[in-house]
Amino acid sequence: MPNQFLMELDFSTELTPAERFEQFHSRNPQVYLALKSMTAEMVNRGRKRVGINMLFEVLRWNYYMETDDPNSDFKINNNYAPYYARLLITENPQWEKVFELRTIRSK
Repeated sequence: MPNQFLMELDFSTELTPAERFEQFHSRNPQVYLALKSMTAEMVNRGRKRVGINMLFEVLRWNYYMETDDPNSDFKINNNYAPYYARLLITENPQWEKVFELRTIRSK
């Protein structure tokens, strides 16, 4: 897993948060796949609700535990969480009730 996570953050003010997410997602499809896998596992174990922020922390934890590089620059912006939740629901409509969605303040 460590070699898979070569991520870039673009804090350019010229892009909207949604555009930054799209850019990040297109460069890092493995993040979505990991979130999808974890969500499926939780649902298959009977969970009715899943917190996307919890999944982000598990993703960070797993990466940290599987890498030997204490100086790793692995980053995933918390601002992407609502976009990933929506993407998971869009591509897996059966999970509509699994994630609680709120309005995204800045698109």
